[in-house]
Amino acid sequence: MEAMRGVSTDTVAVGAAPGLSGMESAARRAVGVTPTQPRGVALGGEDFARLCRWIVPRVESALNGVVLTRSPEHLQLLADKTVAICRQAGLNLDSDTWAALLEHLQAELVGYGPIEPLLEDDTITEVMVNGPNDVYIERGGKIVRADVRFRDDEHVIRIIQRIVAPLGRRIDRHHPMVDARLPDGSRVNAIIPPCAIDGPSITIRKFGKKKFTAEDLIRFGSVTPEMIEFLKACVNSRLNIVVSGGTGSGKTTLLNVLSSFIPNDERIVTIEDSAELRLHQTHVVRLESVPGEEDGTGRVTIRDLVRNALRMRPDRIVVGECRGGEALDMLQAMNTGHDGSLTTVHANSPRDAIARLETLVLMAGMDLPVRAIRQQIASAVDLIVQQARLRDGSRKVVQITEVQGMEGDTVIMQDVFVFHELGIGEDGKVIGVMRGTGIRPKFTPKLEAAGHKLGPEIFQAEYRYGTPAESSAAPKGSGNGHGSGNGNGRH
Repeated sequence: MEAMRGVSTDTVAVGAAPGLSGMESAARRAVGVTPTQPRGVALGGEDFARLCRWIVPRVESALNGVVLTRSPEHLQLLADKTVAICRQAGLNLDSDTWAALLEHLQAELVGYGPIEPLLEDDTITEVMVNGPNDVYIERGGKIVRADVRFRDDEHVIRIIQRIVAPLGRRIDRHHPMVDARLPDGSRVNAIIPPCAIDGPSITIRKFGKKKFTAEDLIRFGSVTPEMIEFLKACVNSRLNIVVSGGTGSGKTTLLNVLSSFIPNDERIVTIEDSAELRLHQTHVVRLESVPGEEDGTGRVTIRDLVRNALRMRPDRIVVGECRGGEALDMLQAMNTGHDGSLTTVHANSPRDAIARLETLVLMAGMDLPVRAIRQQIASAVDLIVQQARLRDGSRKVVQITEVQGMEGDTVIMQDVFVFHELGIGEDGKVIGVMRGTGIRPKFTPKLEAAGHKLGPEIFQAEYRYGTPAESSAAPKGSGNGHGSGNGNGRH
């Protein structure tokens, strides 16, 4: 009992408290206590941490190798084993300490350990574990250090294995890197020693419980109503659209919103490395790549899935991200009757997106001349939507650019909407102007043929962000402000 020094060891008492979880109630029933029993000892700080370190391995041992899930039966089993161990040790814990202990055990043995509360916090968008002692979060676009830690490297690796095991994936010294997802669709990347020098690393890009809509993006100031109206017309008119942007810029969120504009009567095939897209349509086939076995067999790549999707009679193909030779197959699909396809690429501008696609096509192993590749791109891609994460952490569509064709060896492009960053306001928010260029795209007849007649005001609207004084100077009748709620006006 050396490890239990400082913990009271009288009689077991599991108090009753309002709002007890199912597992806590099960434990109370197992002990057979009533709310009138004496209140036990409250533990906090290092005493509670010492209790947790003492009891976790004992509960694990008592489970005899049972892999717990969040089912009521397994939570009941966990409560029963915990109660038995507490009674054997003669622990007398008050209801709050008991509730905290059960919550800790559930996180350790069923959930994701110390980062479980971070994953449940809707204000946190990203969780980054840099070894057992360094955990960071992103909240409101800013990265800050979290006040949680793991016990050691093995503790981190055990949580990683709990994440990847249900997906049939593995991580060990021979396979030290893995991509996975949580049940809610949140994207996970993990890497362990020997590749991770300072200890196992986990990066989790969280998916919010609420799926963002076009109205949400307008409210956040990521886009303007005119841009949404234009993009909706483009999707409905079956234009091929590439969403471009850097890491964490919001490409997948925007792709989800664009996909929501696809009519419900069309057959959609989505292809991803880790399934993240959440479409509301009913006729959707979701495909996901599969990593190879240890001997290299069984691997299914994005390129394999794109080729297979062409034989699945898709009305639309949505590729979560083009990052390899699948770009060639995607371009060929766009050029051979599969209009209305959507995908994303990593690039910092629409012009860079074209260069990125060229590079990806060359990765397919085909010895094609650069001019031929550019002709494929210019013929296949109609529109590039550039997403960016600004210095204040906000995410905005900063360019919508039409791909007009080829002139000589150059791909000709024309901006339709552009965001101009002007500086940083006193509140730390980016000051800028989102405006249409006033130029109608060359594919306007295609939009009109699909029933979308966009007036000239769509391409001339101007919105200001982060400058209350400027937004108040908007002429009367110019419309309501839209954006992130920090003084946005339409001019």
